[in-house]
Amino acid sequence: MVTKEEYKKIASKYDISTHSYKNIPKAFVFGGMICVVGELLFTLYSNFTEEEAARTWVSVTLIFLASFLTALGVFDKIAKHAGAGTVVPITGFSNAVTAAAMEFKSEGIVLGLGTKIFTIAGPVIVFGTVASVVYGIIYWITTLF
Repeated sequence: MVTKEEYKKIASKYDISTHSYKNIPKAFVFGGMICVVGELLFTLYSNFTEEEAARTWVSVTLIFLASFLTALGVFDKIAKHAGAGTVVPITGFSNAVTAAAMEFKSEGIVLGLGTKIFTIAGPVIVFGTVASVVYGIIYWITTLF
């Protein structure tokens, strides 16, 4: 049986020290750059279509770019330096789904890509749907009074 002190000593050998003083500003800058790209795309798309459609096109473009860069292996290199800055929800989710699909593409379209793409997306879709139903019920109840 290992005592708490012995466990702490063993665990400290494998503890990874983080450099928050460097990582936090880098994440802020890279995440901000992704948001700036989104704003620039919105400005561009707003010249050609109405505001709501422009917002949709920005989301589609950011999802496509993150997936494309993941498929090329570039997104992971950026993420290595940017850290949590690449976890801006839309690009981070796109990267996670694409990476899972790319990992199992050799197993075929249905059993590899089709199955593994939902490894990440499935729980997000389920919890997002459940949360929206709960929110909708709460909203409906509050509007009754």
